[in-house]
Amino acid sequence: MDIAVVGGGAAGFFAAINVKENYPDAEVSIFEKSKEVLSKVKVSGGGRCNLTNGCSSIAELSEAYPRGGKALKRAFYSFDNKDTMKWFESRGVPLVVQEDGCVFPRSQDSQSVIECFLEQTRRLAISVELGRGVKAIDEINGKLHLTFVGGKSPARSFDKVIVASGGSPRRDGLLWLEKLHHKIEDPVPSLFTFKMPDEEVAELMGVVVEKTLVSIQGTKLKSDGPILFTHWGMSGPAILKLSALGARLLSDAGYIFKVQVNWTNLRNYDEVFAQLQRLCVEHGKKILSNVRPFALPERLWTHLIAKSGLPPAKKWGELGKSGVNGLARVLTNDVYEVNGRTHFREEFVTCGGVSLESIDFKTMQSKVCHNLYFAGEVMDIDGITGGYNFQAAWTTAFIAAKLK
Repeated sequence: MDIAVVGGGAAGFFAAINVKENYPDAEVSIFEKSKEVLSKVKVSGGGRCNLTNGCSSIAELSEAYPRGGKALKRAFYSFDNKDTMKWFESRGVPLVVQEDGCVFPRSQDSQSVIECFLEQTRRLAISVELGRGVKAIDEINGKLHLTFVGGKSPARSFDKVIVASGGSPRRDGLLWLEKLHHKIEDPVPSLFTFKMPDEEVAELMGVVVEKTLVSIQGTKLKSDGPILFTHWGMSGPAILKLSALGARLLSDAGYIFKVQVNWTNLRNYDEVFAQLQRLCVEHGKKILSNVRPFALPERLWTHLIAKSGLPPAKKWGELGKSGVNGLARVLTNDVYEVNGRTHFREEFVTCGGVSLESIDFKTMQSKVCHNLYFAGEVMDIDGITGGYNFQAAWTTAFIAAKLK
């Protein structure tokens, strides 16, 4: 049996390795369009490779996917995050789970994961061919014929094909699959940071606030977690999660919208007001800039005082009810205008791809092309930051590799 895996990324290698272990006598080939394999694995997690998340249940795991979560919830019963950790550790990649649930190699180096995959492909005699982009798949006499980009390489026939080519930033990158009558959901970016060219945020570059509540004004989109100020705007897990949840809506808005931030991490305004009033009593003779509520970073607190229209040298005891109200409003509903986005490093993630309506998710086999399977981000599946996108790749590749 000859089997082709289209794509030399995380899902492609994982699928190929599992196919060969399931079918030792099969000839398995990986075709990668670029000159380098596993490039996304290399840069993931700042070069450390956040390869899954250590959350405790399948229900919790499946909630991390704005698109595809319901289908993945069933799939995770076949291969979940705990199975992922066992798979890597049994193949010589010890792991560590951080407090935030992110799972990394103990080496803190993505090269450990890359070397694991390359060693497995050598051990199993899996062929890896670089610079072999596939531009068409045709069904001919019960076989799947792959035609390669450039026309220099002859078309080749395979008994089964797994497409693990990753997300495409443009719809035309998916035309070869659409021509087979797969439904395509238009791709738009997910996991991006917010640009704020009209806001005075450069002075806050590098400031991190660990616990915040964030929302998009005029929508139901909400997130929480750390925020990082950059020289162009905002980043950090809370922002990246919000970008994933609102990927399509924010694209439709042209990435022009307002983000509201609650710096206190308290949902009850009255509680925030009461805490500020206590500071007025306990530190009445101290100036505002010298007493920072809610353990806020110094530069952010100075920024928020100014935004409240108060002088930093004003004493807490001189605020009065209106002054406390002004601070409470800014602390709980700080508004910033967003105009544009930037990619989250090189970890490009797309919302969109091959519609799940075209795929039998029990097997990952195409509903319109027999013996064709899918794995990873080429499908309309994407997760928030935290190792979830890799977990979707491992799970779908594991199921596809059964070739059922």
